[in-house]
Amino acid sequence: MYDIAKVRADFPILSRTIYGKPLVYLDNAATTQKPLCVLDAMRDEYLNVNANVHRGIHWLSQQATDLHEAARETVRKFINARSTAEIVFTRGTTESLNLVASSFCDGFMQEGDEVIVSNVEHHSNIVPWQILAQRRGIVLKVIPINEDGMFDMNAFEKLITKRTKLVSVAHVSNVMGTINLSEK
Repeated sequence: MYDIAKVRADFPILSRTIYGKPLVYLDNAATTQKPLCVLDAMRDEYLNVNANVHRGIHWLSQQATDLHEAARETVRKFINARSTAEIVFTRGTTESLNLVASSFCDGFMQEGDEVIVSNVEHHSNIVPWQILAQRRGIVLKVIPINEDGMFDMNAFEKLITKRTKLVSVAHVSNVMGTINLSEK
């Protein structure tokens, strides 16, 4: 079990009090707070090994590339991926979702194919699909929430058809703070 006080201590901004209550930050799809160890590593990289990754043959570029690939291996192990080739770094959720939307749609979707999202998604998981619906004729379907702010799983199941190619939902809603799990 996580020691929440210890986790919060890694994020100095979370020591603030807003409106008389401890700050809670859930808008990570827009901007993620970084723990001290990440800030320390970033500072060290900028001070000692700042160079282009995979784009130079000089010593600093090679060092930066080695660190970048070591980070890719760390992530691979953490999520138990088969290969580092499965690990793609982006600047954030918005860029990641735009990359998935454009590449998946181009490669695997035809006019009339469907994508399902929920009505409590961050805009980064709604707007790319809306754009593709306009440009490519894909059908965007929306999972409603029930009176408790949770996915209406019966309605969700009815949305899925043979034309459904992708379901893209956040595990934790930045809109409501709900944890989106199925009880089935």
